[in-house]
Amino acid sequence: MLLDTMETLCCLDGVTGGEDEVRDYILERVMPHADAIRTDPMGNLMVFKHGAKTPDRRVMLCAHMDEVGLIVTDITAEGYLRFDQAGGVNPQILLGKPVHVGPQRIRGVIGCKAVHLTTREQRKILPPMKDMYIDIGANSRDEAEKSVSVGDLAAFDDTVVRYGDGFVKAKAIDDRAGCATMIELLEGELPCDCWFAFTVQEEVGSRGASVAAVTVEPDVALILETTTAADLPDAEGAARVCELGKGVVIPFMDRGTIYDRELYNTLRRLADEHHIPWQTKTRIAGGTDGAAVQRSLGGVRVAALSVPVRNIHSPASVAKLSECEAQLALARLFLEEMA
Repeated sequence: MLLDTMETLCCLDGVTGGEDEVRDYILERVMPHADAIRTDPMGNLMVFKHGAKTPDRRVMLCAHMDEVGLIVTDITAEGYLRFDQAGGVNPQILLGKPVHVGPQRIRGVIGCKAVHLTTREQRKILPPMKDMYIDIGANSRDEAEKSVSVGDLAAFDDTVVRYGDGFVKAKAIDDRAGCATMIELLEGELPCDCWFAFTVQEEVGSRGASVAAVTVEPDVALILETTTAADLPDAEGAARVCELGKGVVIPFMDRGTIYDRELYNTLRRLADEHHIPWQTKTRIAGGTDGAAVQRSLGGVRVAALSVPVRNIHSPASVAKLSECEAQLALARLFLEEMA
């Protein structure tokens, strides 16, 4: 059930700043189970549900709905789309990738200058993003403008593939995995009252989370995220950061947040007591909505649980189901601890 939910979410388009389709789906799923629902002008969705107990502190779980993608910046006379990144996208992964563009989900593919038109020196380097384009099969600017506009968002292809020993490949696993975990929790019985914040625009600076935290006013927050796994043949030791198959990641620090030490130790203890495999990151890297939540109001105690993901921020992101399930199990235990 958890993987089915995550796969459905990954197939939806929700490039940062355009999360409507994802929010609408989540709202439909959780509305029958919610005791209160709020949205805000930013587009955040905040859901409250009563649990078996009302804790002395207000608890919030948080996951972001947006994914990285592209935004159309120009349409050429020949009908090609120039673009820039919406969120952190590595240009290395773009060439030849299929995309959906705009609200009509117009099919396109990313290309660049033909190889026979490049010099030998140019072939040794990656073309910059400004030299790439999206081909939507239009023959002119006028024809292209019938379907797309400057400012439209482009999302990567939505194909989901299950393979190997419990692996899944999809776009937007960051952070539809966390959203799926929160949906599963909301659809079941909770050990304590809890707010669930499905946030927007995390990929461009956690803009939604800073607003959601002010609305909810949590005392304690658990961020449900994904994180970079570099467990590939050319990476050794700490450079691997974390590895698929070694468990859910419990981070102690990243570039934006030093996580609450007591909550960090609590999560480790719960994982050990319940035989849930876990690991931590071997590099201080990346960031989550935790930074914005932690610094809101008068300060919020924050912890995080992350699913390790290979090829993150690409249409070929890879996660392992066992670690998605571990995130869900440990999040539920965390709520029991808060009760």
